Amino acid sequence: MNDIHPVFEKMIGQHEKETFLNQKAKVIWFTGLSGSGKSTIALSLEKRLHEKDFFTQVLDGDNVRTGINNNLGFSEEDRTENIRRIAEISKLFVNCGIITLNSFVSPTNAIRKLAKEIIGKDNFIEIFVDTPIEICEQRDVKGLYKKAREGKIKDFTGITSPFEAPKNPDLTIKTENRTIENCVEEVFNFIVLKIKSKV
Repeated sequence: MNDIHPVFEKMIGQHEKETFLNQKAKVIWFTGLSGSGKSTIALSLEKRLHEKDFFTQVLDGDNVRTGINNNLGFSEEDRTENIRRIAEISKLFVNCGIITLNSFVSPTNAIRKLAKEIIGKDNFIEIFVDTPIEICEQRDVKGLYKKAREGKIKDFTGITSPFEAPKNPDLTIKTENRTIENCVEEVFNFIVLKIKSKV
């Protein structure tokens, strides 16, 4: 049974758009605790990719939860819906041939599995930014851990809500005692052959 909506069959396909952009569309999904360095790495990686003529889009909590997902909280149901919407948006970017850099806590294996299933396993690269919670709390740029410890934030991952480390991420980045530049270089070297055009 063909469940593809007729309108999608009339659209210019992903392959044609990848050829136009001279790249392979992928979703680079950074997961890890708040303060682990996900967004910092993603933003620095975007600059590196831009310098190499790759066309990208960054998605993270700041530009998603203030817009399309501003009606969602942090309950288990809302977290799942948050990731579902993000994955659907990411899939649209993939269909446009764009490399998407996603930075989200996405705390459970089930949530990340959902994202991967929506986006498609061939287009999904999972990167675990592995930073000890003690280091994340020391950074605490937004003061979120302090508020969580004081009981001002409920369901905060790592404090009152669990974080499940990925079982088989495509890449694990340990940020403790490393520079951002070093971390970005490792990610870049890992993904560059996967996003280079094969045309």
